Amino acid sequence: MLGLRRLNLDAIWLELLPGTDDVLTDRSKIRNFQSQLQAHGLAGRYCLLYQKPAADTHDLDSLQCIGISKRELLERLGGPNVLLNLAYSIHPPLLLKFERRIFCDLDPSEIFYWMTKMEVGQSCHHEFWTIGLNVHGDDCQLPKSALAWKTFYPLVDTKFLLPQPRPRVPKFTTVGQWYWGGAVEVAGEFPDLSKRFAFGPYLNLPTRVPEAQFVLAMNIAADDPERKRLRLLNWEIVDPHRVARTPRSYRRYLVGALAEFTAIKGVDVAWRTGWVSDRAAAFLALGRPVITEDTGAQRYLPAESGFYFIRSAAEAEAAVREVLHDWPRLSKQARQCAAEVFDSIKNLRRILDF
Repeated sequence: MLGLRRLNLDAIWLELLPGTDDVLTDRSKIRNFQSQLQAHGLAGRYCLLYQKPAADTHDLDSLQCIGISKRELLERLGGPNVLLNLAYSIHPPLLLKFERRIFCDLDPSEIFYWMTKMEVGQSCHHEFWTIGLNVHGDDCQLPKSALAWKTFYPLVDTKFLLPQPRPRVPKFTTVGQWYWGGAVEVAGEFPDLSKRFAFGPYLNLPTRVPEAQFVLAMNIAADDPERKRLRLLNWEIVDPHRVARTPRSYRRYLVGALAEFTAIKGVDVAWRTGWVSDRAAAFLALGRPVITEDTGAQRYLPAESGFYFIRSAAEAEAAVREVLHDWPRLSKQARQCAAEVFDSIKNLRRILDF
């Protein structure tokens, strides 16, 4: 949204909130959404669609508009307009009221994959963009798609997220879902897509590099045996709902890291999708290098990108040690890559042909 505003476009954040039977909780979510957007100068620049009862179809007649009114929304729909539909969040019949409909895929190993198997809204869109940078690569193992996919880099606003000084404590952090319920079929099987599985080869990293601290912000309950297992291996576990509760707390958590270290879903590695995360883009913008698994994305990035793409625990250890010993140079590379490659304005110009 900040990138769209800096392009001087009349942009509106369109968000859907499915209603529940807990009216007080729904109201609290609405107030929180409004306060976060207001804090970023977006008051009056949003339309929150409150749908009760929740449904897969989004009919404007049955939706309550919070922010700009339904009349204002219809006026905008009456003129030239475009919808950036993130992960098919807006459905027909409302979707069909937009003049130009762009599908933005943020998870190629699931969304792109399932769009080759079934209808997931593709018949309702005009253009298709994915952050799977390698979906057209010869080594990409995703199923072939009949759609004319284009690729874009995860967006970060480099005017908003600026380089920060080196933290005093050498922490390597990440945020994610330790457990994951998604499913895709690989050679007749349905592999485990969780971070729990992905981190398996790297669990001894804290003991291999004791001079660094390794922090996981993951959804692991207080009584889950996984907490004890990870702590015995010298991993620190923090609550993702606390450190990412607001945009400000999320930024503070990222800034507190020397770099990101993370493992990712195995299918992105096996299928060579070229996936990188918007979280990584934010780390880079703040001047934090990123150590992550190799998905085939490296060829689409500068030679000195701030990324370390790893394939083993030994490579992870080597990358961590290099970050510890050469952080100023790598921090500069990370920030430069964010500004040159992941900047929101540059990517929005490409997507919107603006």
